[in-house]
Amino acid sequence: MMRMFLAAAPAVLLALSSAQAEPVAYEFDLSHTEVSASWVHQGYSRQSLQFTDFDGTLDLDLETPANSTVDITFNLISGIWAGAHHEAFVGHLNSGDFFDTAVSPTAHFVGTSFETEDGETGVMTGDLTMNGQTHPVSLEVTLNNSGETRDGRSKLGFTATGTLLRSQWDMGYAVPYVSDEIDLFISTEMAVPAPAE
Repeated sequence: MMRMFLAAAPAVLLALSSAQAEPVAYEFDLSHTEVSASWVHQGYSRQSLQFTDFDGTLDLDLETPANSTVDITFNLISGIWAGAHHEAFVGHLNSGDFFDTAVSPTAHFVGTSFETEDGETGVMTGDLTMNGQTHPVSLEVTLNNSGETRDGRSKLGFTATGTLLRSQWDMGYAVPYVSDEIDLFISTEMAVPAPAE
């Protein structure tokens, strides 16, 4: 559903000044990236899970954001972590009540538009496909910082938040006892890849 949100990377584009004319590839620093979803369980508590296995394309054009490409695929079979003692719950998430990973083992997010007024905050919209359904998702994006890695490569950091209704993706099991609305949270650092040795 949810490096669904990493698609928010174009928010950084207008905050950086550059004469580059071609999109530049960035990669996630997975040790400093969190992609999570949370919900209310029967009114008693808020629960969450993290998506840990994802990859994709983040080609950012700092001069013309419309030329950027954000395309992220999540491996749902092995890439869901809900904490210790939650093996049965993760198994249920993989069943036909939710992600139905036997049929649809991945989720896929493709950014389609980005709007910003100040170059530091904005709204990224994209198409999220999971469980055989495709619907738009919007994320509020904030640029946290921009700079360089220790070896001089361009580095960016941002946070993105949003919500979706899981029933739109035919995952309405236990609604309304378990909330239909899912809160998305992404916080990430990314950098231009190091040159191949």
